[in-house]
Amino acid sequence: MAAPIIYVLSDSIGETAEMVARATASQFDTEKLDIIRIPYIHSVQQIEEVVEEAVRHTCVICHTLVSPDLRDALTAQASQHNIPTVDIMGPMISGVQNIVQSPPRLKPGLMHKLDQEYFKRVEAVEFAVKYDDGKNPWGLLKADMVIIGVSRTSKTPLSMYLAHKKLKVANVPLVPEIPPPEELFEVSPQRVVGLIIDPQKLNSIRSERLRIMGLGPDSKYANVERIEEELHYAKSIMDRIHCPVIDVSNKAIEETANTLLEIAYKNCVLQKGP
Repeated sequence: MAAPIIYVLSDSIGETAEMVARATASQFDTEKLDIIRIPYIHSVQQIEEVVEEAVRHTCVICHTLVSPDLRDALTAQASQHNIPTVDIMGPMISGVQNIVQSPPRLKPGLMHKLDQEYFKRVEAVEFAVKYDDGKNPWGLLKADMVIIGVSRTSKTPLSMYLAHKKLKVANVPLVPEIPPPEELFEVSPQRVVGLIIDPQKLNSIRSERLRIMGLGPDSKYANVERIEEELHYAKSIMDRIHCPVIDVSNKAIEETANTLLEIAYKNCVLQKGP
């Protein structure tokens, strides 16, 4: 005797419906139950073909069709042949619509699209961590944006902030005694942004950093003359690259990040969403 079949239909990839079908099947003490997933249903003709096949078997059809026309077509045709159907998505859409007081988009595959957006964000965060603070200069050639500047100009937090906007960002510290990697000069100037800061502001930031670390304020790291030397060197590198430069002296991270995003949009590094 042929095994009963659960047909799983979807106008997207059908993962949700199949998951429900398998979870349901696990509640029965039988291994003789087939699950057949049929994704990307986009026409009434496809539904007709599925029903013509299903009528030959003991079966139930479950689906996550978001198109009302396709749902109605399936219900009508299955009813003609006494094939039971289970609408997994429809009742939930109706229920949510009642509480949000707005119509559903009724576009298949939106959850999968959201998953892709999530993974893009994760990938960008991993990229920012991997290529933070000048690690592995090969990453500069793969970055959507490269941030350069002296120490404590917020390069790392900006890289992480932009990563959550799905932008792959590498950053490079500029130190007079250490030449920047040659790869930096191979990156398009449109993808490089320099950060500068007022020397006194940076002196205050670095002095506080030394205090937190339990070090004395007289360190060369917080010396104003040294800071001015670093900033002069950094500006010479930025002039050589001909990249945009942002003064972050009195800007919050979010404000600077928004400026960087505008640069990315302007230079087509990042596409604006709807």
